[in-house]
Amino acid sequence: MGVPVRPPTRLCETAKVRAASSETRLPPGQTVARGWPARHYGPVPKFRPDRWDLRIFGATASGENLSCGYQDLDQLPVDEVVADLHCVTKFSVLRNVWSGVLTRSVLATAPPHPDVTHVLVWAEYGYSTNLPIEDLTLPTTILATHHNGQPLTPEHGFPLRLVVPHRYAWKGPKWVRGIEYLLADRRGFWEERGYHNLADPWTEQRYSYQEAETTTR
Repeated sequence: MGVPVRPPTRLCETAKVRAASSETRLPPGQTVARGWPARHYGPVPKFRPDRWDLRIFGATASGENLSCGYQDLDQLPVDEVVADLHCVTKFSVLRNVWSGVLTRSVLATAPPHPDVTHVLVWAEYGYSTNLPIEDLTLPTTILATHHNGQPLTPEHGFPLRLVVPHRYAWKGPKWVRGIEYLLADRRGFWEERGYHNLADPWTEQRYSYQEAETTTR
């Protein structure tokens, strides 16, 4: 029981160029992984297609929430992004081909209120992570259903995971269930537990004590 393989509508050349450059320059402290290690908090959730949905809620432009069922995923526009994945535990997986729904397509379908500054992306077990709204407008941020032409496996986020290539991978949750539009920043699961609020791998923004060091310089 998997997501049908669907041909992408276009290739994101911006991400492709960035991925190619990453083959010769990893972010500081990273090493290239052998295979694709699975890292996540808690057990792999059991998938129930009749109960699964994706909710867009919070400060929407219309004041109404949007709910998308599992069968509806197949009706959404499919795109493809080629990009690297950088885990905060210091491994990187290069030149992944992600296919799914660009988050900017989601924003077009369910526009946020003009005053929205951030989002909380919610996943199974109440996991969440925060991002600036601008990250969802980028052509490299995607809600992925497939990896390298194959449906995501359960341990890697089936049926839906967020991919934000320019941030550490904890900012791209597996098993996504909702996007909440926010009028002010609100930290998510790992951010509340000491991880950096921004998570830029190129400046090694791993932990929140680095934020304090930056502000006191």
